[in-house]
Amino acid sequence: MDIDQARTFLAITANGSFLEAAKQLHLTQSTVSARIQRLEEELGARLFVRNRAGTSLTPAGRRFLEYAKRLVLTADQARSEVGLPQRYRASLRIGGRIALWEGFLPRWVGWMRARAADVVLRCEIGFEEDLMRRLIEGSLEIGLMYTPSHSPGLVVEPLFEESLILVTTHADGSAPGEDYIHVDWGPGFYSQHSQGYAQGEGPSLQANIGWLGVQLALANGGSCFLPERMAQPLIDAGTLYRMAGAPQYRIPVYLVYPRDSDNAVLAQALTGIRELAAQQRQISG
Repeated sequence: MDIDQARTFLAITANGSFLEAAKQLHLTQSTVSARIQRLEEELGARLFVRNRAGTSLTPAGRRFLEYAKRLVLTADQARSEVGLPQRYRASLRIGGRIALWEGFLPRWVGWMRARAADVVLRCEIGFEEDLMRRLIEGSLEIGLMYTPSHSPGLVVEPLFEESLILVTTHADGSAPGEDYIHVDWGPGFYSQHSQGYAQGEGPSLQANIGWLGVQLALANGGSCFLPERMAQPLIDAGTLYRMAGAPQYRIPVYLVYPRDSDNAVLAQALTGIRELAAQQRQISG
């Protein structure tokens, strides 16, 4: 058994497909299949069931999942930490949606720097699908997102709720028209938005992240929904205006991390995130 076999096993588990795993790993599908065949021979058990719906784990595969994560995580930690300068004792990898890197996660970075300056922080931006895949594979230790999925071995913990408000570049706060920008804040927002606000045809301008919605509005004029904590500095600066009478939506933010980890600083990092989340809940009411 080698690390490549374990990494391939995790890629298939995360993507639910031999083909998608091959694309992600930049391998041929036959190479992926051969690795799994050798792994199954070494373990003496079948790990996957393949059908029209995709690929799922057998009971033996579910039992092997945590071992595979540990193998890959140990190898990645060894690779990243053995080469660390002597003044650093460990490293930690964290990823989150870009909106959560507006204010909240940078504050956490400051919290960690003040208490664990000898830890290397590897910070990344990603969408839920990629963040969850990385967490399942063990190549990411903490993920913050809006719509996580569930996977064995991962803890999904509610942190706080974002309050989404409608902001506009028009000082008169006029109702959104053709320049309304629909930002995709996930299924929860879509459901609330479609029932309580959007009428008739869908908006002609759409963005998959809030940062992009803001850039489009500032460049061309318009309105979009943003988290209040993200929008407030722009409102205070007179760059954007809150639209009076517009509906307000709430979407939850989740913290996702491995149930079991050998990383000595993970518990401290989670403590910092929870402390800042408690502060955010007080601000949001």
